[in-house]
Amino acid sequence: MQRLEESLKYKIWRQSLADQGITVHGIRELKTIRKPSGEVIFALLEADAADPEGHPLLPAVLLRGHFVSVMTILVDRKTGEEFLLMVRQRRVGNGAVFYEHPAGMCDSETDPFDVAMKEVHEETGLIITRNDLHLLNTELLYSSPGLIDEAGYFFFCRIGLSRHDIDAFNERDTGDGGEHERIRTYVCPAGEALPLMRNTNSLINWYLYHDFLKRPNTGKNHDSRTDV
Repeated sequence: MQRLEESLKYKIWRQSLADQGITVHGIRELKTIRKPSGEVIFALLEADAADPEGHPLLPAVLLRGHFVSVMTILVDRKTGEEFLLMVRQRRVGNGAVFYEHPAGMCDSETDPFDVAMKEVHEETGLIITRNDLHLLNTELLYSSPGLIDEAGYFFFCRIGLSRHDIDAFNERDTGDGGEHERIRTYVCPAGEALPLMRNTNSLINWYLYHDFLKRPNTGKNHDSRTDV
């Protein structure tokens, strides 16, 4: 059974507090959820901490760790038409079905590129390499730092395929049933994807990518992999 203090996410969180000059007087572990292997997934903590000026911080902390999100663009090698390879699953937060980019937590892995490659493969079946991945944010972006330590690395990849191979990625059942993941892939024409997104992280990924396209010397075909 992994102790909370031994988990990577706890160590990263404590280091982030130290880097900001936060004084920690004490941490109380209220509830920790672990995988069957004993690895820490989430932890609800009460922190007795103060900012550099000595003012106390709000004490409740939900420790979740960092995540990756990968906007996965499949390009028809013949026509240039673009599709998003998305994942569709029902979420417990409100019970609804969400359309999202492949994503996952950096539970015990310090290299977000490794996590991104693993999550795209596990959730969609698509095999990508480190060279296919392009990181869109130079600094971590935080979901809701008033309560949660969670912060994200946002990537994109563009993969050239035949239309037959693109269609083959649609409606695949994936996910880890042992962790209650029931995922189905969804191949969506790029122009129809935005209205489907109701997850803020997916939207952030989308807008970061389109901001990237507006930068000088970048374009839709600049980073495509077309030799698969």
